[in-house]
Amino acid sequence: MKRENITNQFREEYPAIHKIFLNFSGCKIEVTANEKAIIEELAKYFGPFAEDVNQPDIFITVHEAPTPEFPLSFTIKTPDPGKTKIKEEFAELPDGRIVRKRLTDMIFVFGQGDNLAMGPCLENMNQVVNFINNRHIEWKLCQGCLLGHAAGVIWNGKGVSLAGFSGAGKSTLALHLMNQGATFVSNDRLMIEKNGQKLFMYGVAKLPRINPGTILNNPNLENLMTPEERERFSALSGEELWNLEYKYDAPIDKCFGEGRFVLGSPMHSLVILNWKKGQGETSVQKVNPMVRKDLLPAFMKSTGLFLLPHNGCAMPEPHIENYIEFLSLCNVFEITGGINFEKAAEGISRQLSAITC
Repeated sequence: MKRENITNQFREEYPAIHKIFLNFSGCKIEVTANEKAIIEELAKYFGPFAEDVNQPDIFITVHEAPTPEFPLSFTIKTPDPGKTKIKEEFAELPDGRIVRKRLTDMIFVFGQGDNLAMGPCLENMNQVVNFINNRHIEWKLCQGCLLGHAAGVIWNGKGVSLAGFSGAGKSTLALHLMNQGATFVSNDRLMIEKNGQKLFMYGVAKLPRINPGTILNNPNLENLMTPEERERFSALSGEELWNLEYKYDAPIDKCFGEGRFVLGSPMHSLVILNWKKGQGETSVQKVNPMVRKDLLPAFMKSTGLFLLPHNGCAMPEPHIENYIEFLSLCNVFEITGGINFEKAAEGISRQLSAITC
């Protein structure tokens, strides 16, 4: 069974006639769907990046349809470290890959520039959004980028990426900096690129997923909650809020104003959050990534099931030495001590003011 035959069959059975064009910092994408409502939902989500483009780089079709059965043997994807729930399984094809989401029955077929999403799409638009963003990530990686697990902002004219071990609060810190005038670049993934002796970062058009505690402590986000939710969450302790598994999407343009979300910037620094609650004074110190290799796993990110390199893909091998080589072109800082977003912002500002490039 070939990918080409599968996608051709479904496109014939469920013709995709409704379109949207997206421009992700020069990566031009055409998405077509068989249901107009899918395109309307994508237009709402990707608002600032929806525009007419010529000669798209990526083509994706999305089909609201019953989930098909395949005469294939699927392999279960092992959950990421710290996770237990099995969410995905996949099957390799001679010319591509199928990924099936076990909890939603969504199907994704891709390979060699051919990309299709199918199933109960309108019930699972977050997975359609993620698939579109993953195609963009693959495109950038194959141009020579490395993948980073980080948020990104432009602050005081300088590109800052924010990484941290699980639950460190990088998205909360990014939005805290937004209160002080920063421009948003990315929430959870960055593609970093060497250009001569400079480093560039490219973001993903994914809205920040934030917890109630972040909203309660950020006046620009207060409209994301209903009065009833605000009352309910305000009654919880700080510890309960920190551990709460409940998320909101934060639309940057609505919360902070138009023009505050871009997907590309020179990258002047990487800040690694290596702090813990109750650990004393918050401190920001410059570190050498060649010496502090122990910090780099906080930034390094595996590509996962949705990267399927094609012939000619120029992505460097994602091992630690290549990350060190890339990060040698920017300043790397470590934040230690207790978790204090105000102190972190002050410390980052001091360090950035010393950067002259």
